[in-house]
Amino acid sequence: MSKQFTWTIRVYYEDTDAGGIVFYANYLKFFERARTEWLRAAGIHQHSMKEQQQAMFVVKATEVEYHAPAKLDDELKLTLVVEKLGRASVQFLQQAWCGERLLCSGRIKVGCVGSVSLRPEAIPAEVLAKIS
Repeated sequence: MSKQFTWTIRVYYEDTDAGGIVFYANYLKFFERARTEWLRAAGIHQHSMKEQQQAMFVVKATEVEYHAPAKLDDELKLTLVVEKLGRASVQFLQQAWCGERLLCSGRIKVGCVGSVSLRPEAIPAEVLAKIS
């Protein structure tokens, strides 16, 4: 699944600020949802991963750049590409688009941790096979 994954979301009133545009931090929420849907499309459910394999993904680092605003009722196309897949981490390039206009781009690095210890662990082999 290293090719581009695309997921669509609508901007709701709760996503906007007093100026009527998407509040900047909400792009991180949108990116999180896209990663969750990417995992789901690969057959990985995060709750099951936590319960059955005692492992979960946590965000380690973000680098976000804002290019243009989105507004109420806009339909956003969220894309992600795996840039780097390590033994215990995944780095994504994620973008939010409205039509042909790039709104936001970010590099998000997630790490795999044990669900009990919360310490770094290798990505479970079954999960790694599905996302490779």
